[in-house]
Parts: sequence; structure tokens; C-alpha cells
Amino acid sequence: MFRSLLLTLSVAAAAALLVSPVQAKSSGLTGEVGPGYSIEVKKGNKDLKTIKAGTYRIKVEDKGSIHNFHLKGPGLNKKTGISFTGETTWTIKLKPGTYTYQCDPHASRGMKGHFKVTA
Repeated sequence: MFRSLLLTLSVAAAAALLVSPVQAKSSGLTGEVGPGYSIEVKKGNKDLKTIKAGTYRIKVEDKGSIHNFHLKGPGLNKKTGISFTGETTWTIKLKPGTYTYQCDPHASRGMKGHFKVTA
């Protein structure tokens, strides 16, 4: 009887692992702003132009206390504080559409960019 119960619990635990929530894709996404007047989003070592919809992790490197990193698009609006410097990692859900990243105080000076998310 004990073995039967143990086997049932083991099978249930294994099934729970298989049905776990979708994990964020390990994608190598990085957002970087500063310390000069530059801002970018990269996948690996290349500027991000297009990516498939899904849940991702993005490491944001804010290197300037006069800048922020602001990412917005369909259902997403996340940003660091202007006085913040350092690194943070966000889990983001990207839906089809166009996403903009910018430094809010300096967007009019060209500190902005965009990428597209496809289905």
C-alpha cells in the first residue's frame, strides 16, 4: 500500500513539472542606456530589429544618472528611474506590434529606437 502511494505521488510530481507555467525565453536580450547619449536594445551582439512574440527576460544596463531606459509597446510600459544607475532584469511579454525604447529626457535628441514583434 505504501509503495502504491509513493508511486502515485511520484507520478503526480513528475506530471506537475511537465505542466508548469511557460518560462521566460533565455534570449540574450539587453537594453543599454548611457553613459553618453546612446541607447540600444540588442539580442546577443546585434541590434534588435525583429523578434517573435513571447515571454522574455531583458537585462537593462542603465549607465547614466541623467538618463532612463523606457520600453513601451502593446501592453508594456516599463522604465528605470532617471537617477538610477545599475542593472536590473525584467521579465516581459512581447505581443505583435512595434515597441519603442527611449531615454525620456533626451528622446527629442535622438535617444530612442524601436523594434517589431511578429506572431
